[in-house]
Amino acid sequence: MSRTLRLGGRGSALSRIQAEYATEALAALKIEVEFIPITTQGDRDRDSSLRLIGGQGVFVRAVEAALLSGEIDIAVHSAKDVPPAIAEGTALAAYLPRADVRDALVSRDNLTLAVLPTGARVGTGSRRRAAQALHLNPDLKVVDIRGNVDTRIERVGRGQYDAVIVAAAALQRLGREASELLPIDLVMPSPGQGALVLQCREEDEDQISRADHRPTSLAVTAERAMLRALGAGCSLPLAALGGVRGGEIVLAGRLLSVDGQERIELQRAGLDPEAVGREVGETLLERGGAALLQQGEP
Repeated sequence: MSRTLRLGGRGSALSRIQAEYATEALAALKIEVEFIPITTQGDRDRDSSLRLIGGQGVFVRAVEAALLSGEIDIAVHSAKDVPPAIAEGTALAAYLPRADVRDALVSRDNLTLAVLPTGARVGTGSRRRAAQALHLNPDLKVVDIRGNVDTRIERVGRGQYDAVIVAAAALQRLGREASELLPIDLVMPSPGQGALVLQCREEDEDQISRADHRPTSLAVTAERAMLRALGAGCSLPLAALGGVRGGEIVLAGRLLSVDGQERIELQRAGLDPEAVGREVGETLLERGGAALLQQGEP
């Protein structure tokens, strides 16, 4: 793999910035790449709810297809967008060092989530964010929103929304300011949030895996194992956050009802991220999570 490799990703401003991070990580290993922008169905259809056109995975499938066809050699994704099962013949070879995992509120007059007035329109395309926002402030009117981060913020400025909730890492990568960074204990992130992952064909995994940041890889592997154990896609109201502490993988998981009024959460630790994630997912189901997930089905 001494030739210049083709790095594929979405063509949005944020995705191009993320590709620059990947390019720098690979360049440190003497792997040269050129960026190939890929248009996904989620980019073409900016009006339909993500839940109706395939969930967060809609941003990954077109890039994955380009990888399988040989159009690109490496794909860069936001790890939170990657479905529990990836395309056969490919591998998630390397996670880059994780950025801020928190969610962020951008609001008119810089109001915080707790003091937004009754009936305030809060935009998010995520059931996880919606459920946790409603858990904290049941008087909000949470509405679906599409579009890139800049577009969402502009809609707040135009008065279409009183606030939007987005990933803090996305704001920071774009150089935008948050009205409030939401504490993790109040709004737990999505599995993989804040992390970038490099996907490649299996025959190239050994080379690309040299870019892997082990603490991020262990944490996100546990989070994704929980996701698989729940049998759930990213559009359901679930959250997870893993980390390495004292030589162990520690994983917290959370499930909520769609209206945010019911919440189940727990934490487990162990040496094997797959086993820890599976245990958290299965235990959440045993403690009433199965009923919550059924509520969340479209």
